[in-house]
Amino acid sequence: MTRKVLVVEDEESIRKFIKINLDRSGYTVLEAPTGEEGLEIAKSEAIDIVVLDVMLPGIDGFEVCRSLRSSYPHLGIIMLTAKSQDIDKIMGLEYGTDDYMTKPFNPTELVLRIKSLERRLESEGSPDTSMLEFPPFKIDVYSRLFYRAGKEIELTPTEFSIAKLFMENPGRAFKRDEILNHVWGVDFVGDSKIVDVNIRRLRSKIEEDSSQPYYIETVWGLGYRWRAKS
Repeated sequence: MTRKVLVVEDEESIRKFIKINLDRSGYTVLEAPTGEEGLEIAKSEAIDIVVLDVMLPGIDGFEVCRSLRSSYPHLGIIMLTAKSQDIDKIMGLEYGTDDYMTKPFNPTELVLRIKSLERRLESEGSPDTSMLEFPPFKIDVYSRLFYRAGKEIELTPTEFSIAKLFMENPGRAFKRDEILNHVWGVDFVGDSKIVDVNIRRLRSKIEEDSSQPYYIETVWGLGYRWRAKS
């Protein structure tokens, strides 16, 4: 299946540069120079992944990300941030982006990031072997749906992949680097903040009290684990 990628970037030279490299990799690419136009395209096209610049005329990338995430929770979003602006990275993750890259960037790395995100979007398993249960939670891996007590909870592709990893390995402590390798891929170039922010977002959705998490435990000095069944 050919994935549709929407590139929302106001600088035409960068936008065309991204499009050329994604075209070569077999993606169908749509372009938008503003956040408003990007949102309109997302309404009319079945977009799989969005490459989204932070600095846009009109509404900025953070607002676009928040709107996209609210309307299309299963959409993959990669945000482009200014060089060395850590606050942009953290804010982007808090708004719901799955990944980020800093400008200037290597086009090959961007393609690798998109492929990594694409793997998170793909359904895994078969209808007969796709259910993971850990009461009150249940994951339908085939349909990529997550439930608590029978009620669906909308997770981003990255949050879903983390939840799946944990529920497949209850009681196992994962280092942050291990989570990065499993979820983002071994070719991911970035820091572990992306893990911590996604864990925080996931906790806010599934825990009764995210400030005192019960299911996703912090292993101090190491990483995280899913509480084993008692």
